[in-house]
Amino acid sequence: MRDLSPEEKPKFGQMVNDLKNAVSAAMDKKRAELDEAMLNAKLLSEKVDITLDAYTPKFGSMHPLTLVQKEIEDIFIGMGYNVAEGPELESDLYNFTKANTPEGHPARDMQDTFYVDVNHLLRSQTTAIQMRVLEAEANNLPIKVICPGKVYRRDDDDATHSHQFMQCEGLVIGKNITVADLKGTLELMIREMFSKDAKIRFRPSYFPFTEPSFEVDMTCHICHGKGCSTCKGTGWIEILGSGMVHPNVLEMAGIDSKIYTGFAFGVGIERVAMLKYGITDIRDLYTNDVRFLDGFKK
Repeated sequence: MRDLSPEEKPKFGQMVNDLKNAVSAAMDKKRAELDEAMLNAKLLSEKVDITLDAYTPKFGSMHPLTLVQKEIEDIFIGMGYNVAEGPELESDLYNFTKANTPEGHPARDMQDTFYVDVNHLLRSQTTAIQMRVLEAEANNLPIKVICPGKVYRRDDDDATHSHQFMQCEGLVIGKNITVADLKGTLELMIREMFSKDAKIRFRPSYFPFTEPSFEVDMTCHICHGKGCSTCKGTGWIEILGSGMVHPNVLEMAGIDSKIYTGFAFGVGIERVAMLKYGITDIRDLYTNDVRFLDGFKK
């Protein structure tokens, strides 16, 4: 521009500005076209066909044993019971001796036990938790507690037996506790879990920590006592063991058996689950087959 005359310089400057503006406009237009092309390409690559079926996320479900345990806990918590737990590696003292089963007692032969050493074992019954509760709460009566947990026994695994299974035991200690209280409690539990019109019956039995002791049957929840293949035509199904707490058990825990009485019962959680859900092989509960577990989704 320095070589131009003063009259030519404004015209030349105007031409340069017009060219600059034209180039900028062309570049902006091209940039916009490229951005739009990139956006369209991205939208096309991420396109969703809204006519396709929606994808349902796969959620797990609670295990049937957990369902049964929680149902039992809910029933008894509603009746004012507490839930107690204890160690699975237990001492012989609480598993047997304090449950009125001293060394050499024939009842020990009923439970083929996994011993870790001379004095310790994998608990063979959740009665051990009851014994701990009795000792801890001897000066804080009355007691109303249920004790769910795993137990272990030397057993050959088959359709109805397992070396590891679950129990839930109940314990009530107080003044003037009778068999009638035991029966009413168990009848309520059975009716809540199986059928509102269920009945129970007691048959004499033997457990070292209760006297008298009873096996408890319930009317078949399938045929309602009329007789079917589930109850083998009898109308009754054995469901649990129970009895009045043996005076020796109370005395060993430091509780005066002349003033206080109580009852105890124990139910197999696997047995309840198998009856409740129609499971025919106990091993199905432990094989982690997703197809089996999917049947318990709510």
